[in-house]
Amino acid sequence: MTDATTDVTTDAAVPLVELDGVSKHYGNVRALEGVSLEVHPGEITCVLGDNGAGKSTLIKIVAGLHQHDAGTFRIEGDEVRLGSPRDALNRGIATVYQDLAVVSLMPVWRNFFLGSEPTKGAGPFKRLDVRTMRETTHAALLRMGIDLRDVDQPIGTLSGGERQCVAIARAVHFGAKVLVLDEPTAALGVKQSGVVLKYVAAARDAGLGVVLITHNPHHAYLVGDRFVLLKRGAMAGSHAKADIALEELTRQMAGGSELEELSHELRRAPAPADAPGD
Repeated sequence: MTDATTDVTTDAAVPLVELDGVSKHYGNVRALEGVSLEVHPGEITCVLGDNGAGKSTLIKIVAGLHQHDAGTFRIEGDEVRLGSPRDALNRGIATVYQDLAVVSLMPVWRNFFLGSEPTKGAGPFKRLDVRTMRETTHAALLRMGIDLRDVDQPIGTLSGGERQCVAIARAVHFGAKVLVLDEPTAALGVKQSGVVLKYVAAARDAGLGVVLITHNPHHAYLVGDRFVLLKRGAMAGSHAKADIALEELTRQMAGGSELEELSHELRRAPAPADAPGD
C-alpha cells in the first residue's frame, strides 16, 4: 500500500512540460540561452519579457515549430525533440497564437472544428456533420462559461477577447494537457483583457497546465503561479508567486537597476545660481 501511494505522489510531481537549460541559436545569433521552466497540471506559468527577450523562440520550441540546440525538453518525464506542431498536438500541447489564424468569414462552429471536422455517411454520400458541430461547439463554449447566442455568426464579428476565448475552449475540448498562449491580452482593452484572463483561469481550473506569454506583469500576477523572466534570450529570474510581490516582479520586468540609472541620467540639472550683482 505504501509503494502505491509513493508511485501516485511521484507521478503527480512530474511536470507536464519541462525545459532544462534549453538554448537556440540561429547562426551567430543567440535567441535563447540556458532557459528552464516547468509546467504543472492546474498551474499557470507566466513567461515575461520585452520584445526581443526570446519569448517567440520559446513558443516555437514548445509548439514543435523549431528544435532546441542544447538542453533538455521533457513532456511528462520523457525527453523529446518535436519535429512539427502536429507532434506537439499529439503529445497534448496546444498553442494559441496572438493572430489566432481564424477564418473570419466562417461561422464560429466551423472555426472551432477547423481541420478536425466530423463527417457522416459514406462514399459519395459522405458529408460534414454540421448539426453535431453546432451543438458540440455551443456545449463546449458553455462548459467554459462562454454563452454565445449564435454559433452560426462569422467569427470575425466577435471581439478580440471573445475570439481568444473560443480558441481556449477549442483547445480544452480537443484534449490539450498544456495550453500555450501567445500574448492573449496584448491588443485588448482592460475589460476584454479581464474576460480573457477569466478563461485562462478556467483552463487552469480544468486541470490544464498553462504557459502564458506576456509583457504585462499585472496580468501575469493576477493569474500566474510561476514566473519566468527573459531578457535578451537569457533567464533574468524565476519565481513562485509566494516568493515575489507584484512590485518586485514589475521592477525586475522593467529592468529596475537600468531604470534607476536612466532616471539619474535624465534628472534635470539644477538651474545655475544668479551671479552676484545681477
